[in-house]
Amino acid sequence: MFHDLANLFYPKICNCCDSPLLKAEQVICTSCLHQLPATNYHFDNENTTKKVFDARLSIENATSLLYFRKKGIVQNLIHNLKYKKQEEVGDFLGNWLGEELITHQGFKAVDCVIPVPLHSQKLKKRGFNQVTEFGKELAKKLDAEFIENVLVKKSTSRTQTFKKRLSRWGSIDATFMVENAEKLENKHLLLVDDLVTTGATLEACGTKLLKIKNTKLSIATMAITD
Repeated sequence: MFHDLANLFYPKICNCCDSPLLKAEQVICTSCLHQLPATNYHFDNENTTKKVFDARLSIENATSLLYFRKKGIVQNLIHNLKYKKQEEVGDFLGNWLGEELITHQGFKAVDCVIPVPLHSQKLKKRGFNQVTEFGKELAKKLDAEFIENVLVKKSTSRTQTFKKRLSRWGSIDATFMVENAEKLENKHLLLVDDLVTTGATLEACGTKLLKIKNTKLSIATMAITD
């Protein structure tokens, strides 16, 4: 009765379409759940996410769970996660992807899950890293360690939209660094983020991680631009 009364005045809404959730629904309504554009990239070793990093990073495996389209339900989903503090979205997507990756021999070999970090100022303002719950859930499913204090972002960066790709990568690369690298030596690392667009941020982070002694790198994201 208390649950029904609370839901009457403070209804939980779908993070995709903003419609009220039914009692049995969590995070996303059933209708939107069936409309989410899954990539199934982890079943294809030559998928688009992996090809983004061809000749840029030496990676073992790569996948993205969903296709991201402007004004689509995935955009609304990630917007609610990042700007409306709906951290359960990250947990939901991490659980979903993790359940699929535990059958993948390459991802099952992952030792540590590393999130793309936020700068301390942005972290303080937002209150959380939108990738944390996603990464934690993946680590849990893959029986890996979640580590978020080794790869750090040391400087803020303004939008890079209008910069040429080479100068954009250089400025992003300079913002990340690795601390206490010995924690990751001889490990297979899974670098996680919310969205792949150009891949510049993941490339910069991955480049730093691959400089650590005897590391292997894989990548997983919530979504990729379609």
